[in-house]
Amino acid sequence: MDTGVIIRNAGLKATPQRKIVYEVMTELCHSPIDEIISRVQQQNPEITISTVYRILDTFCETGLLSNIKHPSGKSYFDITSAEHHHVFTDHEVFDYIDPELTEMIKKRLKDKLSDNLEIEKISIQIKANQTKKIRS
Repeated sequence: MDTGVIIRNAGLKATPQRKIVYEVMTELCHSPIDEIISRVQQQNPEITISTVYRILDTFCETGLLSNIKHPSGKSYFDITSAEHHHVFTDHEVFDYIDPELTEMIKKRLKDKLSDNLEIEKISIQIKANQTKKIRS
């Protein structure tokens, strides 16, 4: 789908700056702010850091992006809008999609929590260590 259409479907005006930021995020998937700013300014050096921050905040408010925190405290922006979980290593973040796990957790919580609560979203963050591969 066209970037402009995606942005407009979120209720926003599809400005050239927003299009560039969104296109950069489609390439990066998960990324810290410094990498996003670098990529955006490679495409258009006139886009200021504050503009990138404002666009990312607006995209998060409208659901085009989400902001996730790495266990190290570093903030990452994520373009995957479908319900999913994250696996963190020291140097990367990647999606873990498991609808069966998500439904199992929702069911378990529904059984354990108050009837007047509706679970809106489940998002699990998994911290993992890279293991060294042993050569045979």
